[in-house]
Amino acid sequence: MPALSRPQLVAYALAAVVVVVLGVRFMQGQARTGGAMDAGSGAAGAATGAPGGAREGGTGGDAGAGGEGGDNDRAPGTVEIEQRPPESALVHVAGAVHEPGVYRLRAGERVKDALERAGGPRNGADLNAVNLAAKVADGQQVVVPRRGAAGAVAATGTGSPAGAGGGAAQPPVSLNSATAEQLDTLDGVGPATAQKILQWRQQNGGFRSIDDLAEVPGIGPKRLAALRPRVQL
Repeated sequence: MPALSRPQLVAYALAAVVVVVLGVRFMQGQARTGGAMDAGSGAAGAATGAPGGAREGGTGGDAGAGGEGGDNDRAPGTVEIEQRPPESALVHVAGAVHEPGVYRLRAGERVKDALERAGGPRNGADLNAVNLAAKVADGQQVVVPRRGAAGAVAATGTGSPAGAGGGAAQPPVSLNSATAEQLDTLDGVGPATAQKILQWRQQNGGFRSIDDLAEVPGIGPKRLAALRPRVQL
């Protein structure tokens, strides 16, 4: 191979430099073109994804609306407490009152409230013979006697002549309104037992049945059977 002269070497070197420069420019142009295409694809993808995103957002809104509607429904396992109306008691008010009869009172009301419902006591009513502070009970009878009525009956029974068939029968004694003195007039009931009856009545809000006398200390089955025709509620 013939030796190259110095001018030829310079020309070859310049040609190689030109080739390298052109190659670098070509590669840079390819890189810019690819980046622009990628940017365009990304923009198109964003434009395409926007409606989808909007639909998803709308779906979320619908779910939120459904959730709000679901709040109005009762949650599973919820226990509702039903409020019961206050208990009431039917009370028979009799004796020296303006309007005797059966009245419905609220549980916890007192005998004085029952008398007010019955129009109040009449003139001559013996309110000292009635426990006005006692609580009423369902089925209770409140009898308001007249002043001196019990004494008159007792006098009639004591003063009846012998052989006249006995004295007039005494009226039953009300377990829910009688005083200790009235209870003491019952056969087999002394002052101590009368106080026990009053104490039981106060602690339990009154007698609901004559059989409740069996719960009073000192009153057994025999005494209860003897007292049954002599007492009332």
